Amino acid sequence: MTQQTPHTPDDSGRKYWLDAPGNVEKIFWGLVLLSVLLFLADALYHKHPYFGIEKAFGFYGVFGFCACVALILTAKIVRVLVMRTENYYAPKTEDDS
Repeated sequence: MTQQTPHTPDDSGRKYWLDAPGNVEKIFWGLVLLSVLLFLADALYHKHPYFGIEKAFGFYGVFGFCACVALILTAKIVRVLVMRTENYYAPKTEDDS
């Protein structure tokens, strides 16, 4: 039995259900539909907000989306600050003194 790594392609010829672009597109649009339905469901229950802004329609959905975008942008900036060279963990040689 051969051991597969994430970078070696599966050459056994097996097809998985996510290999078909149509299935990936169905999942994407299903998640979009679910997100819209949950956003609209915000109007169907009574809120007990602590802050006044929490009364706004869809506040938690918009806040969550903005927080996620901010997290991704922050991660991109931090990546530049902490990024190391490609051979950072390579063993030191006599030429690297």
